[in-house]
Amino acid sequence: MRAPSEPATAPTAPRALSTGAASAPPRTPPLPHLSASAPARRPVTDWRIRFGALSLIWGFSFLLIKVGTDAYAPFQVTFGRLLSGTTVLAVAMAVRRERLPRSARTWGHLSVAAFFLNALPFSLFAYAETTIPSTLAGICNATSPLWGMALSIVALSEDRPTRRRVAGLGLGFLGVLTVLGAWQGFSGLDPSGTAMALLASLSYPIGWIYVRRTLAGTGSSTLALTGSQLFVGTLQLAVVTPLFTSAPTAFPVLPTLAVVALGALGTGLAVLLQYGLVTEVGPTTAQMVTYFIPVIATAAGVALLGEELNWNTPAGALIVLAGAALTQSRAGSAATRPSRRPGRRRPDRAAAP
Repeated sequence: MRAPSEPATAPTAPRALSTGAASAPPRTPPLPHLSASAPARRPVTDWRIRFGALSLIWGFSFLLIKVGTDAYAPFQVTFGRLLSGTTVLAVAMAVRRERLPRSARTWGHLSVAAFFLNALPFSLFAYAETTIPSTLAGICNATSPLWGMALSIVALSEDRPTRRRVAGLGLGFLGVLTVLGAWQGFSGLDPSGTAMALLASLSYPIGWIYVRRTLAGTGSSTLALTGSQLFVGTLQLAVVTPLFTSAPTAFPVLPTLAVVALGALGTGLAVLLQYGLVTEVGPTTAQMVTYFIPVIATAAGVALLGEELNWNTPAGALIVLAGAALTQSRAGSAATRPSRRPGRRRPDRAAAP
C-alpha cells in the first residue's frame, strides 16, 4: 500500500505508475506498465473522488497488514493478498476481454517483475510489521522515490541528476534518520523490522527499472500485463508459503477480512483506480497520491491501533516527502516535454505498500 505506493502492482510516479506502493509507493505498489496514452472512457466519478479513494486505500494498507499478521504468518498474508488482488484483475480482464501475453519471453520478464514489485516487497512489509508499527512501515514506503532516484543515476544513463534532485536525495535520507531517531542511537526501534521495510521500498524501483528495460512495447495492454504479473506473483507465493508455514488451523473474522480487503482493494481495485487516473489526468498528477500515503498510514495507526507517535516521526516524514518531491522535479520545459519513445519512462513511481 499501493503505499502501500500496491499491486503492487502498482505502477506510478510522475511519469509512470507501478503495481505495489504506496510511496508506496506508491504506496505501493506499484503500474509498472502504465502509459498515459491509453484510450480514455468518460468516468462515472470525478477524478478527485477517485484520487481520494486511492489515497485512503493505500494509506490503510499498512493497518490491514498489521491486523492480518495478528493471526496469519507474513507469507500467508502476502499469498492471500496476491490471490485476492489477482481475482479482482482477472474479473476486470474478463469483462474487458483482455488477452494474456503469449510470448514466453514476456512471461519470463513478468516473473522477475512480479518478484521485485509484488512477492518480495509485500512479504518484507508483512514480516516488518510483526516487529515495527504500521506508521513506521508507511513512512519507510515513502522512501521509494529516493531509492529510485539513486538507482536511476546508475542504471539509466539518460536520467542525469540535477542539483535540485541530488539535494532532494540528501534531504530525504536526512528525513529517514530523523524518523529513526539517529541522534539517540535508534533506541526503541527493531533494526531487523525497519531494515526489511526499507528493503521493501528499495525493491520497487529495482522492479520499475527492470520493467522499463524489458517490457516496453510488448503489445499487451497495461491491464493484461499487470494482471499477468499478479498471477505470477501469486504462483510464487503459492510455492514458497507451504515451505515456511503450516496451514492455519483457524480463520479469525477480522484478520481474514483484513487480508481479503488488502488484496481486493489495496492490490486489485487500487490498480484499476490508478490506471484510470493516469489515463484521465496524467501520471504527474496521479503520482501525487504518494505524498498522502504516509500521512494516512500514520493517522490510521495512531487512531485505530493506538500506536505511539513521537515528535520525530511526523517531522521526519515531512522531510522525507519534501526530499522525494525534489527528486522528482525537473525544469519546466523538461517536465512538459512529451516522451519521444512510448513506454520509456522514469522509474520514480508510486509504490504500493
